[in-house]
Amino acid sequence: MDKNEIIKILKDWNFWGRDLNTGISRPYYLNKIRDFQKSSHIIVITGARRSGKSFIMKQIAKELIKEDINQKDILIINFEDPRFVELDTKTLQKAYEVYLEFLNPQEKPYLFLDEIQEVKDWERWVRTIHELDKAKIVISGSNAKLLSRELSTLLTGRHLDLVIFPLSFKEYLAFKNIDLSDKFEMVNKEIEIKRFLKEYIEFGSFPEVVLGGEKRQILLTYFEDILNKDLIRRFKIRKSEELISLAKFYLSNISSLITFNSLERSLNISADTVEKFSHYLEDTFILFFLKRFSYKIKEQEKSPRKVYAVDVGLANTIGFRFSQNIGRLAENLVFLELKRKEIFDPNLELFYWKDVNNIEVDFIIKENLKVKQLIQVCWEVDRPETKNREIRALLKAMKEFNLKKGLIITDDYEAEENIKGKKINYTPLWKWYLGQEKDHKNY
Repeated sequence: MDKNEIIKILKDWNFWGRDLNTGISRPYYLNKIRDFQKSSHIIVITGARRSGKSFIMKQIAKELIKEDINQKDILIINFEDPRFVELDTKTLQKAYEVYLEFLNPQEKPYLFLDEIQEVKDWERWVRTIHELDKAKIVISGSNAKLLSRELSTLLTGRHLDLVIFPLSFKEYLAFKNIDLSDKFEMVNKEIEIKRFLKEYIEFGSFPEVVLGGEKRQILLTYFEDILNKDLIRRFKIRKSEELISLAKFYLSNISSLITFNSLERSLNISADTVEKFSHYLEDTFILFFLKRFSYKIKEQEKSPRKVYAVDVGLANTIGFRFSQNIGRLAENLVFLELKRKEIFDPNLELFYWKDVNNIEVDFIIKENLKVKQLIQVCWEVDRPETKNREIRALLKAMKEFNLKKGLIITDDYEAEENIKGKKINYTPLWKWYLGQEKDHKNY
């Protein structure tokens, strides 16, 4: 590629003498990245395709410009631009040199490299630029394993990581122009918030899906892009039909226990292939697998795992359903919120719990060395047999971990019960999301 072709591409992605659409602000991520930028580390942004990484990078660039950083001192390169014919370090170096020649930055530039995993051998180039202190670097990618594996060997101690999720429910409401700053006003808008929660459960929270029409078509396109670009092409998968079958099975069975051996029998795919493909699906953030709590690592690894989707809209669109199981969808949503907290706080660990009699608690939150919180998700708490089952499991686990409180997240039921000296709080999902529940902490 010649210089004129490269500069033409770069101009389309940068703020040089023009404004760009930066979408709706996501303050938590912006603040986190701005804190990271106070250090000299490379900032690594990962997350599912279409979760908003590119817009967040542009939002950071725009914030820098507002703080009087010269537009010419910021370079954004999107490596998914199809006009980049070859994606290797020579192209990366040439693009950087063209930028220096045409823009002539006066200060150390801010370098935003979007979907960097598309560039072959990018790691050494980034490390060199960083070690020579030539730029402040932010990189993004849609593959956790690729980034973490390479970074752990080449950039040890030189990077800070941030995982971007589709919208939390608070972010979702902000995208819908619901003001959450006034708690009194929030109560007045309870009916509207509940209506949005139903949409959130049905269509999920990828930003483009939230803001646009043709939601199911967008989600189908996302699924195809993730499979083809992030999995089949990148991992050179020959048995693509087996991968697709496995992905659809998982998205049809969210919030369920699975083992690789059982899937070998039901899907007629070898357990080794199931395990390998499952790791691929997890690496691209389309799925998460939750381990059973145990003080023994071997027991954690051997026990069945619960599978959750990165977005319930994706599960509703791709997964096969006889009927909508809102309870499983709600459990998946609670998992995602807890997963966000776990990723943001390195002291937290998330598990499910099951005893020898198969009594189960959906979520255990461990902080450092101690179990701090137990959470059940029960959508049909008005059914006595269901309610009693959830209470029995919570009480058993509370005794096991010497906790005085337990939480059951419900559709719309709110109450507090004291049973045998133990307190059980029931709170609706929307209130739990917005921090309006009476008491959701066990400490």
